[in-house]
Amino acid sequence: MAEPVKYYLFLDECGDQNLVDFDPEFPIFTLCGIVVSDEQLRKLETQIKELKNKFWGEKQIILHSRDIRKCQNGFEILLDLNVKKEFYSCVNQILGQDIYTIICCAILKEPYIRQYGKLNDVYALSLSFIMERTVFFLDSLKQESIELNTIIERRGKKEDNALLAYYNQLMDKGTYWVESSRIKKYFKTFEPKYKSENVTGLQIADLIAYPITRYILNKDAVNYAYDVIKDNIYTDNGKVYGLKVFPT
Repeated sequence: MAEPVKYYLFLDECGDQNLVDFDPEFPIFTLCGIVVSDEQLRKLETQIKELKNKFWGEKQIILHSRDIRKCQNGFEILLDLNVKKEFYSCVNQILGQDIYTIICCAILKEPYIRQYGKLNDVYALSLSFIMERTVFFLDSLKQESIELNTIIERRGKKEDNALLAYYNQLMDKGTYWVESSRIKKYFKTFEPKYKSENVTGLQIADLIAYPITRYILNKDAVNYAYDVIKDNIYTDNGKVYGLKVFPT
């Protein structure tokens, strides 16, 4: 039997999980995943490193969407509009490549609370939607053997342990649409990483999560960043599986 092809699922969020006292101007939680093969990840890591060297030299910088938008925490160079234009052009060239696949889930808080209340874990729910759609995507590749490693950004010991327990529950019991054996066929490891560990896949997921969230909140608004990445959202036979909005 051939060696399994290694893939990664990187997950980062936009918005918070709070269902009790949330910002009415941002009533959404988005968990954004990117699925990428080991081979293509190496390409992305090289490109992101070259991007950082071009603008920051030897200084270590972590790409973070909020800091980029606010030109803070190392991104003050973007206050120069010429630098900012060049930086965004370079980022768009990287993110616009067809070498990774987006699978994400957004929870609309107001309709969700009306139907399901305020006590559920929207991160865990989003994870279940993403895991089952990741199975659909990996099935579609029709490769003999795939090994998927899941990497999330650390949020805190309590939160990480709770999410790991839910992940293991999904592995053991499956979801409504995908039985346990199909999940176990692909999903092999689950690892939290700190933002400071400079994980390229997590940074790309972070950059992608915000424009997708803005698109969901207002599909008619100008959103150039979304236009760059939209073709990477997982679609099969004309049906979009990689952009789950709940409830709908």
